[in-house]
Amino acid sequence: MPSLTLSHSNLTVSGLTHEGHTRDVEQVYLRCSQGSLEWLYPTGAIIVNLRPNMVSPATARLSVCIKPSAESSGTNIYLDRNGKLRLLLPEQDQAQGKVHCFGIQEGALFIEAVPHMDISRRITAFQYELVSDRHKAGPHLLGASCQPCSDTEVLLAVCTSDFVARGSIRKVDQEEEHSSVTVEISHLYRQKTHVFVSGGVRVRTWTGRIKMPLECGVRSGEGEFLFTGAVRFGEAWMGCAPRYKDFLRLYHEAQQQGTNPCHVDTN
Repeated sequence: MPSLTLSHSNLTVSGLTHEGHTRDVEQVYLRCSQGSLEWLYPTGAIIVNLRPNMVSPATARLSVCIKPSAESSGTNIYLDRNGKLRLLLPEQDQAQGKVHCFGIQEGALFIEAVPHMDISRRITAFQYELVSDRHKAGPHLLGASCQPCSDTEVLLAVCTSDFVARGSIRKVDQEEEHSSVTVEISHLYRQKTHVFVSGGVRVRTWTGRIKMPLECGVRSGEGEFLFTGAVRFGEAWMGCAPRYKDFLRLYHEAQQQGTNPCHVDTN
């Protein structure tokens, strides 16, 4: 993962170019799909522009997710759209390490140092990822809901999700801000990172945890599901999760009509 640090206040950022600004506000341009930023001993302000290295109509639909480190402090983080600021992440909330997402068209990040007597102990640091659709952004995107996926969304999720797996729900734990769903996987179609762990060479099963918003009210249930979703900062978040029998019906209907966006081995 690319990275940068800058020092007038030292700044480390990944995937970037930067240039001075006429108002003495440092302009930073992040062009990679994921990376990190670290600002040591912050003073003044910087503007972080997220400009991916691609030009297409889909770029306007991208979302940005940021996750501050547990040690992050010393600044307030705003969204800056045409000079209008909206507070995204105040200093006191950064150490919680919660993921925050927003649409790329909502503006750049305006990061302003909070005055402190001793700035040598202050470091603002976060990871960022660009996300291509609302299901991959998960519950962190403003407006994301627990509504079931449409047939079209299910078929597309199978082709584009970070993980696709057939399996069952073993238990659901209600944690402070989300539900953690323990699943047992019988067929692993794809996983971006190793969020599901193999049961061994002779055992063709995998286990893992998938997170969901508390308000979705997920419960343990009988039967098999097709789990799809996104991996955000190393954690699996549920996207579309139809019952497997419903997915099979939907997939075969689309196959007969020639409307499947991709092939899935259902044998």
